[in-house]
Amino acid sequence: MRFALLLAAVLLLTSIEAQEKSRAQRTFETWDLNGDGKLIRQELPRQLRGNFEKVDTNGDKSISLEEHTKFVTKRNLPDEQKRRKMLQVPDSIRKLADQDYAGTGNPRQALDLYLPKNPKKEKVPLLVFIHGGGWKSGDKNSGGGRLIDFVKTGEFAGASIAYRLSPEAQWPAQIHDCKAAMRWLRAHADQYGYDAERIAVWGTSAGGHLVAMLGVSNGVEALEGEIGPHKEVSSKVHCVVNYFGPAKFLTMNDHPSNIDHLAGDSPESMLIGASVKDHPDKANAASPQTYVTSDDVPSLIVHGTQDKLVPYQQSVEFEKALEAVGVETTLLTVRDGGHGAGFGPAVNQTVDQFLRFHLLGATEKPADREVKAGE
Repeated sequence: MRFALLLAAVLLLTSIEAQEKSRAQRTFETWDLNGDGKLIRQELPRQLRGNFEKVDTNGDKSISLEEHTKFVTKRNLPDEQKRRKMLQVPDSIRKLADQDYAGTGNPRQALDLYLPKNPKKEKVPLLVFIHGGGWKSGDKNSGGGRLIDFVKTGEFAGASIAYRLSPEAQWPAQIHDCKAAMRWLRAHADQYGYDAERIAVWGTSAGGHLVAMLGVSNGVEALEGEIGPHKEVSSKVHCVVNYFGPAKFLTMNDHPSNIDHLAGDSPESMLIGASVKDHPDKANAASPQTYVTSDDVPSLIVHGTQDKLVPYQQSVEFEKALEAVGVETTLLTVRDGGHGAGFGPAVNQTVDQFLRFHLLGATEKPADREVKAGE
């Protein structure tokens, strides 16, 4: 009996350790957007950079996957119960995980729903999050933290979408998946109590690119795809919150970056399955700026001026293109902000104001402005 209990404890610890290693690898790949197999200080989220020397045990000014995994596993295993509590969905929210929007059983073609148990209206607007990761990593679990603060107010429902990554499928598979997810969400609006005509999409980096594409491609047949059981349902969205998403692949090298975006192994080239430089037609077909027309939906674009992965100028030029045809667009510039780093309370307040104006009928809407990193 004692041996059986000891064996069970060992197996449990082994399972937890394996889970932590898997999470560590996914996180490492999300941060390592240039795909060089190491992390420099600037690639870490700002709030974690103070740990850089602790993790860089060999002192080579970079963090390997092995160093990252060892640090995260050692840090998290004793605090597993605490970590799970931190990620727990509040009692006021009902989470419906792994909804198969494509009917394929592929876990990358699934979404999580976050529904308020006590909604303030019979039908509340829906806020949909699409994760980043250079189109080659990341998962829908990261959306929960973004959505929960909105859903727990009772004024919004939420959904977080997974999509096929570039090692599995190339463009336009990613937007086909997102469109299929939007059709599924619209088709199930009455069942789950949200409004199919008030849907906002929010994404970061590669997810920013995908939500931007959703905002500009309504009616573009080539981007609709044939995925899922609801092909007759519209994939249209109502408004877009785009955090530092690439807008025009062919101009990404025009401004300073830590990535050679024209290289054959860049995230953009991996997405389209060919070199951006050698296949400009494919690069343009995967660029939101290509599809801008006057009937596109309102957008809030947020970008840091010191973003070393997606140049800030991508958002400046994208806003100009949208405004040139009369599309309502707001650019929030984070002075000295990095690739998501330095986004403080002012950014959160602007997102809240934008969503309330477009989804809840508030009278004040945000205007173009600049805030300092951390404000």
